Amino acid sequence: MKTRLTPSALTLVLGSAALLCATAGVQAQTIYRIVGADGKVTFSDKAPVSAEQGKVAGTGVGANAASANSATLPFELRQVVAKYPVTLYTSPKCAPCDMGRSLLVNRGVPFNERTVTTAEDAESLQRISGESSLPFLTIGGQRIKGLSDSEWTQYLDAAGYPKTSQLPAAYKNAPPLPLVSLQKPVAPPKAEEKAAAPDTARPPPAANPANPAGIQF
Repeated sequence: MKTRLTPSALTLVLGSAALLCATAGVQAQTIYRIVGADGKVTFSDKAPVSAEQGKVAGTGVGANAASANSATLPFELRQVVAKYPVTLYTSPKCAPCDMGRSLLVNRGVPFNERTVTTAEDAESLQRISGESSLPFLTIGGQRIKGLSDSEWTQYLDAAGYPKTSQLPAAYKNAPPLPLVSLQKPVAPPKAEEKAAAPDTARPPPAANPANPAGIQF
């Protein structure tokens, strides 16, 4: 059984979560899967120091990515998106995921979608949400596991999202992206071997009657 919070209580929760995000970096979290030269895999919130290490960079997003095309949004909605960006985590052939996506689209909520299809995706989702179940929704720093129309609606209301769509007619959400995108290690370029110049002997100068010693300058 889940506890239902009132909109005013949800506002407090969302506000507290935003403060936590400012200090812990949850809202703009990016996960890097670093493969060392010995094949050892580590996860970090810091990018690898060199491309040769290889990396799998999570596409968890924060306010900047969530509002990538927010310049076309009405001012009030743009403010909400910047403060409480929405990210939906889904997988193929997931009926609840489709229903959750439709809820956001029909309400006119700008959101980013991250798909979970690989083992790396599932591992990253486990680290972000603490579970492997989908759909998973984040509104700012608030994490909502599973689909519940009433719960999602309450949190969206508390965050300040309009109850009906305010999106421009031409607005489109960014296409879904994998939760984890693989970037293979880049092998350092091999140094080209310089071909040694042939050591050819200089031909002897032609005899010069005016210079019998063969002196050259």
